[in-house]
Amino acid sequence: MRNIAVEILKNKPVAEQDVEIVERKGIGHPDYICDAIMESISVALSQEYLKRFGDILHHNIDKGLLVAGQVERHFGGGKVIKPMELIIGDRATFKAGNKNIDVEGIAIKTAKKWFKDNLRFVDAEKHVKYRVVLAPGSEELTDIFNRKGKLKGANDTSAAVGYAPFTQTETVVYEVERFLNSKRIKEIFSETGEDVKVMGLRKGRILDLTVAMPLISKYVKDERDYFLKRGRIRGIIKRIIEEKFWDDFNEINVRLNTLDKKGQGLNGIYLSLLGTSAEDADSGQVGRGNRVNGVISLNRPMGTEAAAGKNPVSHVGKIYNILAHKMAKDIYENIEGVKEVYVWLLSEIGTRIDKPHLASAQIILKKGADKKNAGKKANDIIDAGLSNINKLCMEIAKGKYPVC
Repeated sequence: MRNIAVEILKNKPVAEQDVEIVERKGIGHPDYICDAIMESISVALSQEYLKRFGDILHHNIDKGLLVAGQVERHFGGGKVIKPMELIIGDRATFKAGNKNIDVEGIAIKTAKKWFKDNLRFVDAEKHVKYRVVLAPGSEELTDIFNRKGKLKGANDTSAAVGYAPFTQTETVVYEVERFLNSKRIKEIFSETGEDVKVMGLRKGRILDLTVAMPLISKYVKDERDYFLKRGRIRGIIKRIIEEKFWDDFNEINVRLNTLDKKGQGLNGIYLSLLGTSAEDADSGQVGRGNRVNGVISLNRPMGTEAAAGKNPVSHVGKIYNILAHKMAKDIYENIEGVKEVYVWLLSEIGTRIDKPHLASAQIILKKGADKKNAGKKANDIIDAGLSNINKLCMEIAKGKYPVC
């Protein structure tokens, strides 16, 4: 038996509230970089452990820091003076039986591949230094992986929450960043950097979007050229949003690089050599970026766990965060009359991950919807999700579910 509770709420859904604030940090943002790389390392280690030992061994690569470097920029180019430094922590299994695992080598190789695959102007060999500070885990936590049974015990007492559906504001914020960092846009507008940050504010049916995105110095001839290019890009953003979302809003305002000031030369424009502010302006840290569904939505309840890099078979800080959103989506899509749903999962350290201390759904229904039917179906969906948690864990271990 599982401890499952379903509650019908009379709250106003976020989409109907007067004010909504949503943020997304893009692929070149230092915080996103940390989350994405640490998660990639967890996936790589999980696959190595499975290949060599038939099981995923203890690891948590969820402590990471990207220390900003130093560059010189000028119109038409620039140079790197001091490389960025990526610090990779926290715990991993280095030896099983009499076999050693090259954890440090796997971590650095995976990080270099991520930079190569995602940031066009970052040379993974020259522009980044790597420091691995991973160490073996404690006896009590590593013993979880030695205990019998197909499913592991939770390695923490932790809570997570997921919700569905996305509001239109959340959808706009998410899609604008993905659009600006799409392959097509980078081919057409080569001068756009990857460090995109989108902040959305909806007041009633008026949407204000503030976008920050550097232009690459080697593609900008002078200050006039910068502002011409910025204006063209802003126009494209506004046009795309209006084409896709005009029916959802009465007014859409788009602002791009609002710190800019004409007449200040290099001091008054957002120019980048490598496409990320980690080159000299901003360091990054795991857990400060997007939630596992890709946005930071201030109107929603949020947990404090950093999902990125945690192991996918016992660390509920990752598993439950992903599962809660998945369950919420399943409830919203499969139960008639649901306007909005939240799913809460609470673990108890040492207890099997398919038997949380509490699994709870809070549902807002449309007028006239069958409350009893909705409650029963939600209970069944949550129970089924927990019953299939092992399959989910294996999918997470393969990187099927992005966490940023």
